[in-house]
Amino acid sequence: MRRHIIWNRKSLLPFRRYGTNTTTIQPPIVRIDKGTFYRHHPNSHHVAGHSNPALFENLKFEIPSFSETEKHWAILGASSSGKTTLLQILRGGLLCIPPSARSYPYLSSDAIATKGFKLRTPSKAIRYVGFDGEQGLGKQAPKSAYLSARYESRREDTDFSVWDYLQGNTELNPSTKIDNGRLDEETLARVIKDLRLGELLNMPVSNLSNGQTRRSRIARALLENPEVLFTRRTFYGIGSSYFVNVESNVTWDPIPHWITDLVYLKGNCEVAFLGPKDDVLGQLRDHVHQIKDGRDDLNLHLTPSSMKEIGRKLTLDGIEQPKFEQSVATSSNTKTPKQESSEYAVPMSRDGYPLNDIQPLETGEVLIEMEGARVKYGSKSVLGNWAEKVNGVERHGLWWSVKRGERWGIFGPNGSGKTTLLSLICSDHPQTYSLPIRLFGRSRLPEPGKPGISIFDLQSRIGHSSPEIHNHIPRNLTLRKVLANAWADTFMGVPKLNDDANERIDAALRWFEQDLRLGGITSQKSHDESPTWANDILFREMPFSSQRVALFLRAIIKTPDLIILDEAFSGMDDGIRDRCLLFLAHGEEKQFSHVHGETGIDKSTSKPNGLQIIKSNISKEGRAKLKGLNKNQALLCISHVREEIPGSVREWICLPEANTGEKARFGRLEGPIEGDWGRWSGIWGVGGEN
Repeated sequence: MRRHIIWNRKSLLPFRRYGTNTTTIQPPIVRIDKGTFYRHHPNSHHVAGHSNPALFENLKFEIPSFSETEKHWAILGASSSGKTTLLQILRGGLLCIPPSARSYPYLSSDAIATKGFKLRTPSKAIRYVGFDGEQGLGKQAPKSAYLSARYESRREDTDFSVWDYLQGNTELNPSTKIDNGRLDEETLARVIKDLRLGELLNMPVSNLSNGQTRRSRIARALLENPEVLFTRRTFYGIGSSYFVNVESNVTWDPIPHWITDLVYLKGNCEVAFLGPKDDVLGQLRDHVHQIKDGRDDLNLHLTPSSMKEIGRKLTLDGIEQPKFEQSVATSSNTKTPKQESSEYAVPMSRDGYPLNDIQPLETGEVLIEMEGARVKYGSKSVLGNWAEKVNGVERHGLWWSVKRGERWGIFGPNGSGKTTLLSLICSDHPQTYSLPIRLFGRSRLPEPGKPGISIFDLQSRIGHSSPEIHNHIPRNLTLRKVLANAWADTFMGVPKLNDDANERIDAALRWFEQDLRLGGITSQKSHDESPTWANDILFREMPFSSQRVALFLRAIIKTPDLIILDEAFSGMDDGIRDRCLLFLAHGEEKQFSHVHGETGIDKSTSKPNGLQIIKSNISKEGRAKLKGLNKNQALLCISHVREEIPGSVREWICLPEANTGEKARFGRLEGPIEGDWGRWSGIWGVGGEN
């Protein structure tokens, strides 16, 4: 079953429903009346080069404590528009000027006292569940010290189980809880069942996959029973099959039907539209018509891909398409990019590949070879627990090879072993030494007449971006050092840079300056000028989307033999994601160009505006330093989101759920996944291509 996420920059604010006394007006939980917010006091002397702009100037916003109808808000906006900042403000974060502009009347009332004194504190009454770079379970549970820790058999005293985590028992010597709070057993059982955590209760939290971790965090937040729950990027990394199974509990929609009110943010932490959902969508629809005329007065940075599919809904029968008149964006915005060189060019994917492509691949030597790989922890198998026919003979385990020039998509439900498979390739998993696996033609252990491949040699030939990398990379590195780390042996190692490496780093920083530089591009500079601004930006200060871009560049900038993108584009807004996909395919040689008032082939019909893939000025001048994927490189990509799959992917493997005994399925695509919904459905086994 398809899982569809369009507005990947979404935060949901679910409100609890209470019985309403129509004769009594209850104070709001949060009231902000003409408040302006700062990260530092406007008169303070903070670090030079770090701006302290006013955020959400003269903001007026309320969250009601009681409502006759259920209230569910969604905050929408482009990356770095201030969604997370707004959530921090509502929870009491940042400095408010004047201080009296932000208050919590309901939390100070007598009504809240009956529910527990801790709810008088905004951070307790208003809970936040976000996944902005946290692969683990947040501050409530420890994270592993290194990448291989989750795969090792040794268990520390701090390796708490999922059952402990759900109950809040994640301390070695916990103090007695003053409120003696106990979880309601009925609620606990229901949450465990709804989120399918029953089989994971005894598992250490450090062993959880990305999707299982997110489900556990959602469960813990629900069990805390807050007055208001904020969630951000909650469902990223949760597999398609999971959404089918919980359809009765969660209706997934680009903007879910149960959302009642919207806040749409524009750049620089400003509110563009706020109010009931239908009203805001109407305002967005009007703004889209203005964009068609080349005007963007509100600086919303709306992209056709982010607007064209609003209204799509996941149902038990598949994806329900919106009616034409219900879509915010008209059909004119659904066109795919095309090449500038020919009026008769075939339709292209967002990263410049023909939507129908049956040309055979030019492949080279085998880089990864597995002949019966099977990963077990005791009696539990997590990968390769099946038998399949290989050259007419039934073999056990995973038989799979990756050659130079191949582009693979790796799919499967949560817990099927996708990340475990990648850990074998990267040699982060200890069982790589004992399994029948050859990496770049060599085993990890020495063979007669041939030494084993070292971890440093192996990882120098692999570019890797994943939630695990995001979780472990030091936050005190500058942006430039993050990219330079591609030439280092460890996260804190000294990179071995030469002139070519420095030129590559400079080129990547200049190309993505608008996405990486805090505040965007400030002035037009010479192409040869070094982007010194990247020396002052710390990784921890960057927005989540910018961090993802930096890690993506770190993975590809060195032109490694093998590129692994494990949910590398999750958390980016549509525009940034599409630029990254185009850069992966073509480097500095191609770029997007907006087309307005394009004339049709017969010169009599006016075609709608859209995106065009053109040759960049840098390429025309022969100064392109970074090229796209070449025939000597292989690509492995994992994602649960159709739009995040590169258009170059042609081969795919879909892993079954662990311990089902079903075998992995393989297939080949006849073009980019976005060219035909049947291709995506076929991967998940519900029809389409196989």
